Amino acid sequence: MDTRNPSNVGALKRLRGEGGTASFQLVVLLVPVVFGLMGFAVDLGRMYSARNDLKIAANSIAQAAAVQLAGTAASIENATTAGMYAVSTTNGRGNMYDFGGLAVGESSANLNSEPPVMAFFDTVASAIGTDGASGGEAGAATARHVKVTVRGEAPLVFWRFLSLAQEGRLNLVSEAVAGVSSPVCQACGIEPMGVQAISQEDTVDFGFTIGSRYTLGYLCDGGPPPGALANTLQRVPYVLLNKYNEGAQILAEEHTQLYRIGAMGLPANTDSNFSCVRYNAEELIWTSAAPLNCNQNRVNTQITTYLCGLASRFDNGTVPAVCNAVPETDTVLGSATVDTDITDVDDYTAYIGNRRRVITVPIIDTASTATMIVLGFRQFLLEPNANDVTINASDANGRIAALYLGTVMPVRAGRIDGCTLATGPGKVVLHK
Repeated sequence: MDTRNPSNVGALKRLRGEGGTASFQLVVLLVPVVFGLMGFAVDLGRMYSARNDLKIAANSIAQAAAVQLAGTAASIENATTAGMYAVSTTNGRGNMYDFGGLAVGESSANLNSEPPVMAFFDTVASAIGTDGASGGEAGAATARHVKVTVRGEAPLVFWRFLSLAQEGRLNLVSEAVAGVSSPVCQACGIEPMGVQAISQEDTVDFGFTIGSRYTLGYLCDGGPPPGALANTLQRVPYVLLNKYNEGAQILAEEHTQLYRIGAMGLPANTDSNFSCVRYNAEELIWTSAAPLNCNQNRVNTQITTYLCGLASRFDNGTVPAVCNAVPETDTVLGSATVDTDITDVDDYTAYIGNRRRVITVPIIDTASTATMIVLGFRQFLLEPNANDVTINASDANGRIAALYLGTVMPVRAGRIDGCTLATGPGKVVLHK
């Protein structure tokens, strides 16, 4: 176009004017679209954030509750209390949602959140609903898995202009299932008491009878062997497996470590050789805790120190006189807790304590000073001596009374991979 021609210049101006008008009209049309997309992004992001928060809360409740499933009549009540603690705002650490502004299970002026619902089951298949009609809820003594349902509302800002969200909020539901895993191949945080199997042919209970009381007595050489404690079926020998951490930076002294292990189990460590015991592995006896001759009617002081730690599970306010010389007992007791039920229990389901008296031990092929093979892990309930409220830490033969439980509760930590154990304690895992 020749712009030197006046008529062409006018035509060009008209085209520019029309183009500017069209662009403006397009911008006007796009404004609500852009704002709609922004609103979609804001509301969708907030909805996903709230749903994620509710899922985290459901996971926390389920895991906290599953830890308490210990096979007693009080298990479900304890599990419910522990689960609700995970969303309690009174402790300052409860899970919240919608950017931490709303408590799970409570309502605000604009939003509602229902209290978490917990249901308990024998099997994970029942809990997640994959076994059809057999998925009924379990009783307290048999429950091993918990299903948690959490409901809340997500606030909407832009979507409320749509007919489907005029109330300005959207209902959200999150579920979680947690429970006991398959048997662990490596158990951590347990007690390093290698208890000799009564029968290796019995791969389920190793010759022990569930609900029977045994004397666990420290191994001695020669004869005659010490007798069993009163009200127990028979004496079964045990040894301490060598978990002495000579390079420890805290509580390094040997007797202090033994006292701490007796009071609280094996401490966590990046080296699993110090904190865990593995199935089918070879173990050695604690070096300075070698057995003495039976006719000497005494045990090494290391065994006595370990029993003092066990005794603190009944009473952590008093260190037995026989262990007054152990260094740093006050430090250990500051971290330990006493069992809330220290009564003599014949029926484990009636036990209402906090599980401090339940010990998980490796069952070994033979208690000796040579190599021992771990056959599996089983659990006992420590019992007070007859006519007493605690065990006798100064027992000359290192004896304690213990009720055999089999596997009733999960261990604190462990690994599942590496073996195909059919029976034994598991750990708490999330299934859904």
